[in-house]
Amino acid sequence: MSRVLELESISKRFGSVAALESVSFDLVLGEVHGLLGENGAGKSTLMHVAFGMIAADAGRVIVRGVPTRFRSPRDAKRLGVGMVHQHFTSVPEMTVAENLWLAAGRYGAEAGRRSDSSTVTTAGSRLRRRLWEGLAPNDIVSSLPVGAKQRLEILQALAVGGDILLLDEPTAVLAPQETSELLALLRDFANGGGAVVLITHKLTEVFSIVDRVTVLRAGRVQSTGPVAGQTVSGLTAAMVGTADREPTVETSDSLGPVLARVDGLAVRGREVVGVAAIEGNGQRDLLRRMAGVLPAAGAEVIEPVAFIPEDRSTEGLIPALSLTENWVLGLAGDARWRRGPLLDWRAAEARMDQVLGEYSIRAGGPQAPAGTLSGGNQQKLIFARALEAAPRVIVAENPTRGLDVHATWFVQERLRRAAAAGAAVVVYSSDLDEVLSLATRLVVISRRRVLQVPPGASREAIGAMMIGATS
Repeated sequence: MSRVLELESISKRFGSVAALESVSFDLVLGEVHGLLGENGAGKSTLMHVAFGMIAADAGRVIVRGVPTRFRSPRDAKRLGVGMVHQHFTSVPEMTVAENLWLAAGRYGAEAGRRSDSSTVTTAGSRLRRRLWEGLAPNDIVSSLPVGAKQRLEILQALAVGGDILLLDEPTAVLAPQETSELLALLRDFANGGGAVVLITHKLTEVFSIVDRVTVLRAGRVQSTGPVAGQTVSGLTAAMVGTADREPTVETSDSLGPVLARVDGLAVRGREVVGVAAIEGNGQRDLLRRMAGVLPAAGAEVIEPVAFIPEDRSTEGLIPALSLTENWVLGLAGDARWRRGPLLDWRAAEARMDQVLGEYSIRAGGPQAPAGTLSGGNQQKLIFARALEAAPRVIVAENPTRGLDVHATWFVQERLRRAAAAGAAVVVYSSDLDEVLSLATRLVVISRRRVLQVPPGASREAIGAMMIGATS
């Protein structure tokens, strides 16, 4: 086996939080290596070290047998290492070609041009040619569908060539068909001589294309080895341990009054309405009108309303501000820390400290910048803030996107508890399985119309409604 990337005894601390403790990891040509773990386990941090985004406190990075000290991602790209991040990094107002030139810098003059040659021989070149399908150099990024934006992210990672791809939750925003297509591309890339690290919380993806898997927990390696012979229960136990969960809370069969009515969608207290829709059918605008983020003529919504946005890093939090500051921004009118025109920051910080324990948020304390938290811990913070005011209506977009198994269960249970306590809950998820598991009632939004799904409808029938084949 030809090791192309080795991370030896990597340690990294952020203040009092030990993100990585003597972690070793290696990647060989021709493989897809899965990296699993709870939110905050250190997966993204480890790959950020490998990509030169942050410096390790201890340990070595070795690329193709040569110890290397990356000063920035530019150094990593020059050695053939590319990374696809959890959130889109392209500039929406720029064209595809401009974003690729920006990603390549002075190392990739050809980056913005299509690769149409049938004579390409490297794994990266073949992948780039396939990723260009459906893209044009002059396309404005903001006009692209989600799947095309994700392909652009991979093209940016390969903008200066390279055969090592690090991907952090690349399928989190993709529809099932787009996910299958992307996984097939990654498998072909590895088979052709590339090497892939795939961070994912979806075990179906692990068993679909991964060759080896490494599990991190609390910044340490729990296990590493071939996927062959692994089981779902075994990997889950390695990620989150075997602690017993609280019993699931069931919503009441007795529904409450209508608490929200917007654009033909009425939601009653003590129910969880699941929204199934294909990207671009108007579901986001409807949810934002219900949440009061967008104006809605004739809407009837009982306040307070909590909105949990899909993009936690731009709509949910201000990364540069502390946890306490982000907490107060969403709850500025709370009498517990409001003193006339002034704020009692000591009281707010004390409550924030309590919330960190109640929601198992792994952070350096109430004054830690929100940007230092893992994506899953950021989502827990947003969720805790949303529920703090005991909302009558809760609107959630992809609330478990990028969360591990335990955090996903935690968020779903909190939504069920809120409904059981009388709230009206509306959940949209691009993961149909999540919608089906959470919802007490299901609707489809297709071409901006709200369609009621009959009880007991099959997945095939729901899919037909989503694509507009039936009403």
